[in-house]
Amino acid sequence: MTLAFDDRSERRLLWRNRLATWTPRLVLLPTLIASVVYVLVFTLWTFWISLSNSTLLPDLSYGGIKHYVALWNHARWHVAYTNLFLFGALYVTGSLVLGTVLAILIDQRIRAEALWRTIYLYPLAISFVVTGTAWRWILEPTTGIQQMLRNLGWESATFDWIIDRDMAIYCVVLAGMWQASGFAMALILAGLRSVDQDLVKAAQIDGASMARIYRKVLLPAIRPIFLAVLVILLQFAIKTFDLVAALTGGGPGLATNVPAIYVYDLMFQRGQIGQGAAAAIMILLALAVVLVPYALYTIWRQRREAAHG
Repeated sequence: MTLAFDDRSERRLLWRNRLATWTPRLVLLPTLIASVVYVLVFTLWTFWISLSNSTLLPDLSYGGIKHYVALWNHARWHVAYTNLFLFGALYVTGSLVLGTVLAILIDQRIRAEALWRTIYLYPLAISFVVTGTAWRWILEPTTGIQQMLRNLGWESATFDWIIDRDMAIYCVVLAGMWQASGFAMALILAGLRSVDQDLVKAAQIDGASMARIYRKVLLPAIRPIFLAVLVILLQFAIKTFDLVAALTGGGPGLATNVPAIYVYDLMFQRGQIGQGAAAAIMILLALAVVLVPYALYTIWRQRREAAHG
């Protein structure tokens, strides 16, 4: 009788353990399937369209790499990629620097720290469309800073970057930095707070100033976090569409045209599906150049840490 009861208890415990193991997997299965379909299937479909004879309507017959050739022979694509490199470099660098400065300032255990963190993180809670629209109002000469200065009596004040072909791209950079610097600040601040305080105390005992402690001890200790923030900001920059669409629409002229804007224009304005798919694949390759090395580095780092205990 006791043995039968023990067997039933063991079977019940076994089923409970199996259920606990498989329940999270079953819950995540629909999301996993949707992700595979969305990423893999649609990526392969887009790649085939880029190699097909598709123009206004899909034509699945093989057409070779003519859409890629036409894309790279188009001056607008070169302008878009040049703008992407300029925007990406300034946006990523500016957001990292500003986020680091904000993180260091908040790390001083200032008063109302939670309030300041909320203020700096607030832009992250709104979409790029809202950010672009708000900054367009601010920078528009007839409604923004320029008009405000003139209303205050400075009649000759000029601040028309958003309609200046040479300066418009910097308006996009400013708006992007405003939204992303709080994100960088949050991750870097979390990294600073995670560093062993014994290292800081040892440096203070040796007579190091706080500036030197941050430069030589704290910031080098959180290099992996800087790398993670860098990769995330780079993929934000490469995929930038809604911020530019809401702020400048890619203009004036082609001054702020970026690859994602060009893809939209090819597919939905000009009806060149094949060439638009080729441009989309080129953006995907740019993302892969950023994400694949980071993924390999992360795997290598985890294995090295596991090997060294």
